[in-house]
Amino acid sequence: MIWRDSPTLYQTVREMMLAAVEVEVEVEADATDTRPGMVAVIQTFASSLKWNPHVHSIASRGLFTTDGQWIPVPYVDAHKAELLFRHKILRLLRQRELISQERIDLLLSWRNSGFSVHNRTTVYPDDAEGLHKLACYLMRAPVNLSRLRFDRDSGSGLLLYEPKRGQPLDDDALTDPLEFLARVLIHIPEPNKHLVHFYGAYANRVRRIYREPIRYEEQGQVKPTTTTTTTRRAANKRWRELIYRVYEVDPLTCDRCGAEMKVLALITEHEVIRRLLDHRDKTSQPRAPPAQTPIHS
Repeated sequence: MIWRDSPTLYQTVREMMLAAVEVEVEVEADATDTRPGMVAVIQTFASSLKWNPHVHSIASRGLFTTDGQWIPVPYVDAHKAELLFRHKILRLLRQRELISQERIDLLLSWRNSGFSVHNRTTVYPDDAEGLHKLACYLMRAPVNLSRLRFDRDSGSGLLLYEPKRGQPLDDDALTDPLEFLARVLIHIPEPNKHLVHFYGAYANRVRRIYREPIRYEEQGQVKPTTTTTTTRRAANKRWRELIYRVYEVDPLTCDRCGAEMKVLALITEHEVIRRLLDHRDKTSQPRAPPAQTPIHS
């Protein structure tokens, strides 16, 4: 996929923001040192599991400079971004000899561009829950199990993948289970192909430039090398929150009495961990397998 090999989307976002900043304010910093932050997630599926490659992204509403300056960007024209993105994609296809110039001229003659840019979703700095929901939307799985049903009325054994609320039922919504699995498999990425990409100020190689310790060296101060107690406490709180968001289970809540547990030690030795797990397997009661609930309407 061409989306995986090119930061075309990020280039579009950066150029549009730089153009908007030049109109609003005068930027003293070099343009090469001024960039937004963006996380892009490649999606290949539509709501009906049809092949529909597109990109979801979270981008900062402004630009970062290497000297720590933040330049807000109040507005970016979505239609102009759409045209710029189309130009970059068509030029990239032409450079790779995947499309002819005659075909490009034909596409440019259409009334509709064939591309779409949506930037009307805004998450404010203090809206942590809104940011979490937006990130979940970016990383959602192709299949929504709540919309999957067995057609037991007709006895055909077919699967019904219901459309989203307000959308009509597709002609191929009722399908054979093996055919449904084939639709899902085309959305599994190839080995060693990442679907999440970090650009600009959020990229790992760029974040080193934007880190605070650089200023210590410039001012002749001693660069801090130890982690403070406050930082450790924040990290401990963070891992608990992340586990809860992923597995929806609080790791510090006892599953027997419901009381909150405390972390007494951090064990990293493989032999000690294995001994503890073996002891738990010997002393704990075997669990029955979870009850399987059939999916039916």
